[in-house]
Amino acid sequence: MDPQQQMGSQFLTGSPAPTQDEKTWGMLAHLSALVAGVVGLPFLGPLIVMLTKGKESPWVNAQAKESLNFQITVTIALFVAAFTICIGIGVVLLPLVGIAALVLTIIAGLKANNGEMYKYPATLRLVK
Repeated sequence: MDPQQQMGSQFLTGSPAPTQDEKTWGMLAHLSALVAGVVGLPFLGPLIVMLTKGKESPWVNAQAKESLNFQITVTIALFVAAFTICIGIGVVLLPLVGIAALVLTIIAGLKANNGEMYKYPATLRLVK
């Protein structure tokens, strides 16, 4: 690869593009939330990736933190929606939050697998 092409594959920070292994772990940081969500703890998957592979790669760490922040936000939104079922709002809000979380998580996983950073919309950035 010539230097011009190599420059195009670098992040603005000057670090090289993520390796295929890092892309895979970045994708898993997002999609593991879907698996962990089956037991009601969607933030557990990204947390595990952050604590294990995040130490080896700043890129994987950034993906895991982004996913973790989103899953914490979704968990809070789901609790609020469940609480508001008794006044009727939650009946509409609960499925909307669930569908949005599913779609955005899949999009983020695909972006990570392509080596792109994805910022979830309307996310509380609690984990820095």
